[in-house]
Amino acid sequence: MAALVAIDAGTTGVRALAFDESGAPLCSAYRPLSQHFPRPGWVEHRPGEIWQLVRSSLAEVAAILADAGTTVAAVGLTNQRETSLAWDRRTGEPIGPAIVWQDRRTARRCEELADGGHLPAVRTTTGLVLDPYFSATKFEWLLRHGGVVPSPALALGTVDSWVLWNLTGGPRGGVFATDVTNASRTMLFDITGRRWSGELCELFGVPVPALADVRPSCGRLGTIGPALAAELPGLAGVPVSGLAGDQHAALFGQACVRPGLAKVTYGTGSFALVHAGSHCPPPPEGLLVTPAWDLGRHGGVAYALEGSTFVSGAAIQWLRDGLGIIGSAAEIGPLAASVPDSGGLVTVPAFAGLGSPWWDPRARGTLVGITRGTGRAQLARSVVEAMAYGVRDMVDAMAAALGAPCDELRADGGAAVMDLLLQLQADQLQMPVVRPRCTESTALGAAMLAGLAEGVWGSVAEATALWQPEQTFEPSVERVWADAAYDGWRRAVERSRAWASDDEPSGA
Repeated sequence: MAALVAIDAGTTGVRALAFDESGAPLCSAYRPLSQHFPRPGWVEHRPGEIWQLVRSSLAEVAAILADAGTTVAAVGLTNQRETSLAWDRRTGEPIGPAIVWQDRRTARRCEELADGGHLPAVRTTTGLVLDPYFSATKFEWLLRHGGVVPSPALALGTVDSWVLWNLTGGPRGGVFATDVTNASRTMLFDITGRRWSGELCELFGVPVPALADVRPSCGRLGTIGPALAAELPGLAGVPVSGLAGDQHAALFGQACVRPGLAKVTYGTGSFALVHAGSHCPPPPEGLLVTPAWDLGRHGGVAYALEGSTFVSGAAIQWLRDGLGIIGSAAEIGPLAASVPDSGGLVTVPAFAGLGSPWWDPRARGTLVGITRGTGRAQLARSVVEAMAYGVRDMVDAMAAALGAPCDELRADGGAAVMDLLLQLQADQLQMPVVRPRCTESTALGAAMLAGLAEGVWGSVAEATALWQPEQTFEPSVERVWADAAYDGWRRAVERSRAWASDDEPSGA
């Protein structure tokens, strides 16, 4: 029996996972990734550390599989999106830091572009909004202020391109490529023509030759480089055959392969996507339009509507690392469930601004309704409630855009193990929320894309039949009570907005 290995290069850590042909996890390895905050609103990674963590986690999984006598059929890659970095393809050396998707340093530049009338063209071409979340202004900042100089050897890419290039040989023949999902998050990609936009590259001063070749999400990209394969048992000649941004991979891993099926991933942020069909829809108010994937000969391109909340699980990390309220992330569920409600406390974790449907990069975190009775448990519960409210913001906007509510919401990500969160989510949405047997949907989706490309499964239907529900959470309160609680959230959100209008870093 051959295994499929997925590499998930995320925001707070890197994970390698192996799955068998039934989609069951065989083994995994995890490495935490350092976060750097050099100035208020700035978030960075070290590109070299990302690659070293990929290599070490992959090595651990490869060794486990080799000891068990299990071969590897293919590798799939998924990643945090929008995070932007530069490197020299001759030497393999990074140029400057990786600017993380949460980084807000280009907020003022985005406002300048909007004031200059560029938003309609960006919206129509890319399906996105002018927000520092996306890569284009990060690339522009690296070129203007980050010491990056255009040259024939310059590579400007997202994390997937950096990891893929290193996996397949780096300066000694590495493949410099991305897929449509990651390309679509740069704000430089024409999502209907499926090519880099010369007009937008010119607007942001990004040289097109420095951008990666755009490939399907499902299909052979290259093979593990000889030097790396010599270090990793069982990986010589193994193809890298699946590639998708984390949220797109999770949509596929959740078997949302027909229009109207929706998922939410509770990760560092919360990301909700709904399958919107094979034709690119016009961008709806407050949401993004994005390619869901390109399956190549296995089904072509599908599109999705997406909503993004920048801080979700990151708020749990804040309770643990910033405030010391909990000792580990696993403690938040029991602590939050120890009280019947938050006692009127509302937390808006807009630490990196607000995403969908507000798109306010100058919003900041807010605690509203503190009383003398507010304690650790109430604060923990208010953070869990904020996760559910933020997803309701996005799903309500999706229902308005589609003209009909979704039938159910499929949930994954680290926080999806929390029964309280999923029950609150079902109450707020007034619809079933389903947790699958495998909550590692992002990694599973990457493995499924790779396995589909290499013939492990003969069709999309065969691959997605691996998805199985574990538990369904039905609404337990009447809508009127859910709406009353949600109204408090909306009022707190208004108080968080435009807070940083006078002190936002200029990026100069």
